[in-house]
Amino acid sequence: MRDGGDFVLQNGSSVIIWDTFANPTDSLVINQNFTVGQSLQSGPYTFTMQTSGNFTLKWKNNITYLNEGTPLATTASLTSQGIFKLSNSSADSIWVARSSDYTDNSITVRRIKLEPNGNLRSYGWVTSSGTWQPGWSAVEDQCKVYGWCGNFGVCVYNDTGPYCECPSADFDQIDPTDASQGCKRQQDITQCSNNQSMVQLDHTEFFSYPPESESNSEIYYLGIPDCWQNCLKNPSCTASTIMADGTGTCRMKTSNFTSAYQTVSIPSTSYVKVCGQGRPLTPPPPLTKFVNKSKVSAIGIALAVIAPVIGLIIIQICLWWIFCRHNPRFRLGESAAHYTLLEYASGAPVQFSYKDLQRCTKNFTEKVGSGGFGTVYKGELSNKAMVAVKQLEGIEQGEKQFRMEVATISSTHHLNLVRLIGFCSEGRHRLLVYEFMKNSSLDTFLFTTSEHDKRLDWDTRYNIAIGTAKGIAYLHEECRDCIVHCDIKPENILLDENFNAKVSDFGLSKLIHARGHQNLPLTSVRGTRGYLAPEWLANLPITSNSDVYSYGMVLLEIVSGRRNFDILTSGRKRFSIWAYEEYERGNIMNIIDEKLGTNLNIDQIQRVIEISFWCIQEQPSQRPSMGKVVQMLEGVLPMEKPPAPKPLESLQTSSSSGTSQSAISILTSSVPPKAPFSINSVLPANSIYVAETLSGGR
Repeated sequence: MRDGGDFVLQNGSSVIIWDTFANPTDSLVINQNFTVGQSLQSGPYTFTMQTSGNFTLKWKNNITYLNEGTPLATTASLTSQGIFKLSNSSADSIWVARSSDYTDNSITVRRIKLEPNGNLRSYGWVTSSGTWQPGWSAVEDQCKVYGWCGNFGVCVYNDTGPYCECPSADFDQIDPTDASQGCKRQQDITQCSNNQSMVQLDHTEFFSYPPESESNSEIYYLGIPDCWQNCLKNPSCTASTIMADGTGTCRMKTSNFTSAYQTVSIPSTSYVKVCGQGRPLTPPPPLTKFVNKSKVSAIGIALAVIAPVIGLIIIQICLWWIFCRHNPRFRLGESAAHYTLLEYASGAPVQFSYKDLQRCTKNFTEKVGSGGFGTVYKGELSNKAMVAVKQLEGIEQGEKQFRMEVATISSTHHLNLVRLIGFCSEGRHRLLVYEFMKNSSLDTFLFTTSEHDKRLDWDTRYNIAIGTAKGIAYLHEECRDCIVHCDIKPENILLDENFNAKVSDFGLSKLIHARGHQNLPLTSVRGTRGYLAPEWLANLPITSNSDVYSYGMVLLEIVSGRRNFDILTSGRKRFSIWAYEEYERGNIMNIIDEKLGTNLNIDQIQRVIEISFWCIQEQPSQRPSMGKVVQMLEGVLPMEKPPAPKPLESLQTSSSSGTSQSAISILTSSVPPKAPFSINSVLPANSIYVAETLSGGR
């Protein structure tokens, strides 16, 4: 039994004879790849991946009632966050479906199951209650699963959910204890050919899927009378449906199996053939009507009902005028609508006025941080929710483009990303309102000089490293467009009250499509000294690999508790270069932060250090994707020892007048490098100054 959940049988030569991942039955677990040619089976239902890139649900391998997906998809899998995704041959995520609980970090065990009712559902294990909690389902409406109610079964809804019944009183359930077994006629219609009729079923549709619908004998364009009369006269027809959706389609059911759905939203009328006059199902008893005996009594009752209502309305208006008219939360008009939207539709961004944000931040007095895009202030909304208000600087986009960027950011939701609550765009004012992180940013814990305050143990640091990686992986691989952060650093990794990591400031840099490669000129360098990937100064294509480099530097800082660009007094080496030399000598303890103490998981720490060196490889193609970084951190994906660093003496520098060009020529050399290195370890001070100047002094 492997850690990933795969049960494997091997022979004496360790050759796999059989394993559960290659031979699934009705379920998939986290990170189990489901590929073309595989299938899940549950009763008469089958779930398969098609060569077209779609996944299908079939009844008896004949009727396809669900066909979704995207071209080029070759693999389906379930992530630990509750995301069911389709990937192409390059392992790029190109289609996703999220569970309703995909942001719940208390759920760590998940599965997808093809159920006996024909629906494909995801489940998460809730430890507190000891139950499986349903999440995403492939077919949202259970009644649209073909054949769920059996032959001649009609799927309907009541207050508790979907259930099955027979089309009329002329049918009996095959199994009274299991309505999904379908219904049978009390009298076979072949025995009453001269005494048949059609029972009318309003708002009911008899399903017709290929290959049934491909038969010309079942599809006609007729009026209502002709639709049921033609079926009545046709010996092979058992039921018919006339659509009231403007197509005038009449479906004649001549197959051996009939599946129906009844709901008021269906624009159709159906008919089923029975013996005799036909007996519709007994409708529920009508509500007892009150019969008025005189106009005087009716007026008296009306007054008795209306008068108290009017009195209550007047009392509410008076109370509002006395207590609430000065409270901005209860103001009528635009702001009140904003706060209502904030409280009841938190998934949508709220448009605040500049005065609202001035008021909630006390005129921008409590500064909590600053970054490359502006200053952050602490604020409190009228509903007592704490927020962080970022006052953007240097934003030159017009109103329309700014709103489009806000829409992109607000549609990006993940447990490890800071949530955007709202925005302000008035004249030259551009502000973003985020959820407030109680424990500030990671740098305040890693680089503190205090002996007692703000310390993080290794388990907390390790969880922060994984959470950050998952957040960046979501931006790179699971969004519709790849979002390259461009400024991964501890200051942009925020911590909530439970020290869960949340990446901030994403989406504020240039949006780069996952399949495209755009060359950004040297004058557009964005980022922070110490975390810039080499390609920034080499004028090479900037892709998601640039974020991987920055993350690798942060990962090294999480282990060491010191800045990666710190200069050691011994040898004048940058810490990141010195750390690799210590790693090669086997001196892991010299790299580890002394504040962590001695009760450590050394194997886990060594794996994290090796991952950091893989991430800061000079060649972008040698760096792993963030999705693979997550797997490596969790120990799911094995890895080799990272390559040795390039000898420092091979990186020659010249005088200050020619330093930048020399460094860039080294970075663009045709000789394939093998080493991780920090760009700040090979460029002298004046080259670093160039990077700082171009990135706005950061």
